[in-house]
Amino acid sequence: MTEQLVSTDPATDEVVATFEVHSAADVQAIVGRARAAAPWWRDQGYAGRRAALLNWKRHLARHSADLVDLLHRENGKPVIDAQLELLLALEHIAWSAKHAGKVLRTEKRRPGLLLSNFSARVERVPFGVVGVIGPWNYPIFTPNGSIATALAAGNTVVFKPSEHTPAVAQWYVDAFAAANPDAPAGVLSLVTGFGETGAALCRAGVDKLAFTGSAATGRKVMGACAESLVPVVMELGGKDAAIVAADADLAKAADAIAFGAMGNSGQTCVGIERVYVERSVRDEFLDELKERISVIRPGSDASASYGPMTMPSQIDVVRRHVDDALAGGGIAVVGGRESIGERFIEPVVILDPPHTSSAVQEETFGPTLTVTTVESLDEAVKLANDTPFGLAGAVFSRRHADEIVEGLDTSQVSVNSVLGFAGMATLPLGGRGESGFGRIHGPEGLLEFTRSRAIATQRFAPPVNLLTFGRKRWVVRLMPRLIRWVHAR
Repeated sequence: MTEQLVSTDPATDEVVATFEVHSAADVQAIVGRARAAAPWWRDQGYAGRRAALLNWKRHLARHSADLVDLLHRENGKPVIDAQLELLLALEHIAWSAKHAGKVLRTEKRRPGLLLSNFSARVERVPFGVVGVIGPWNYPIFTPNGSIATALAAGNTVVFKPSEHTPAVAQWYVDAFAAANPDAPAGVLSLVTGFGETGAALCRAGVDKLAFTGSAATGRKVMGACAESLVPVVMELGGKDAAIVAADADLAKAADAIAFGAMGNSGQTCVGIERVYVERSVRDEFLDELKERISVIRPGSDASASYGPMTMPSQIDVVRRHVDDALAGGGIAVVGGRESIGERFIEPVVILDPPHTSSAVQEETFGPTLTVTTVESLDEAVKLANDTPFGLAGAVFSRRHADEIVEGLDTSQVSVNSVLGFAGMATLPLGGRGESGFGRIHGPEGLLEFTRSRAIATQRFAPPVNLLTFGRKRWVVRLMPRLIRWVHAR
């Protein structure tokens, strides 16, 4: 019997859809189809690709109710959060479609004195076929950051979604074909399955691969891609910190941090998992935070603040981190071990756990938050940087935000808010350390999915030709003088 992938509603275990588990041979064939479509897609030029991507955007928007309902059922997040996720994805599709031609246009370069008889230019060339392995926590927005950008840059794309959200991915991919019926099969394709299918995509001849997921899985993906020297973009986990200064608006800081920590059940790589707050305002901040968290409630009904844990195994991680923090002396000021159910996790806030605990050092990916008391902003910055991750963070201060931001060793920061950078299509997104490397979104994302090609064109024969074996003797004698004349002064 052929192996199948069964997608279920994480709140009820009701079957959403059943999918084929693609074998290595299947993946190879699908990548081959993408390879065949690549010249057609590239030759559409920026104007043609812009039109196709905007057709896709409009189709997604016009049928958004169906997609949002599916996202709610398969991923578990509330309808309002599903709508927000789709809206942000549409913003990024529109921006990439409209700006790719400008960002990636051919650039003239100066040839320099020695080769002044040449003209020089740099072109941006699509890789060809890009593989994208997406996550389950934001199954549209996150992979879309690579897919829409790679498509706008002129690549065809083969998308392997998480085994927890294949139905959303199928809908998203099918929407492109429905919006562009004249496009050949293979411009945007889907492969479904488990880890073996993802590994097969790495080995199927793609020209570049973008992965979003954990650092542990990212290392496996890199290993598979390294066999054929396939370049990769790694958007991995985070352990993002918020710093709350004594001069912050504590009510607004607490409101933003509650959302950044608990939204999407805490299953957000750029969500807030740690807070460092100055001692003089700690108690007032905690009061504000507890007040806002008191009205937050998980569930699958229309009034729930966030949904179930999408991946059941993640509940064990949350439980381990909470236990470790409490065993080390941390104080549960909101919730505790009893907050962790079989599907849903109530908010948990732990005050002053050991900085070496797993709740501080490892990605939890649940609706939990550690709050650490600090004596100064310098201490806050030092502790915020003291993890293997370097993805994002947040700063709350009226007068000291810029100096705090300067000290943070992260790739994205929101000031007096959370997650703002993720919603802006003009800003790049990526990490450092255990949070990965490479960039998606914005101009940097478009550049990431192209390679540079340098072209030097000789316009006329030079009086002194250095690029020949037939150099005159006087040219040879001139060379030492030329070196001193040009570079020794």
